[in-house]
Amino acid sequence: MNTAIWIAQSLLALAMLRAGTMKLSRTKAQLQASGSMDWVEDRTEGQIKGIGRLEVLAALGLILPAVLDVAPVLVAIAAVGVVLLMLGAAATHLGRGERQMVPVNLVIAAIAVFVALMASGPRPSSLTTGIVAISI
Repeated sequence: MNTAIWIAQSLLALAMLRAGTMKLSRTKAQLQASGSMDWVEDRTEGQIKGIGRLEVLAALGLILPAVLDVAPVLVAIAAVGVVLLMLGAAATHLGRGERQMVPVNLVIAAIAVFVALMASGPRPSSLTTGIVAISI
């Protein structure tokens, strides 16, 4: 199960990092021109950058606490943050009539719920588990 959690965390972190860096590195006009982010026309540049920052922070929160084995509860908190981001994204898309994007938001939210639930329960440190497995 530990492997499944790591895979889910990694995929979620990569998705959040990619989305966040895109929002932080491109202007509102560039995002609109991409054709897949029409929702940005309803938001200010500051709001878009804020969402990007939240996504990058979520990516870091999904991985770093677990890798460093420092305050692993932060992984669950970051995953809950992703759930909230995705529910907000789904609501935005529904409000704009962009129903085709909602399933993507819900799948990402479901993965984040899985990570939040698994990360909030007791589980051995992945580094310790790996060391024990190698030494056996």
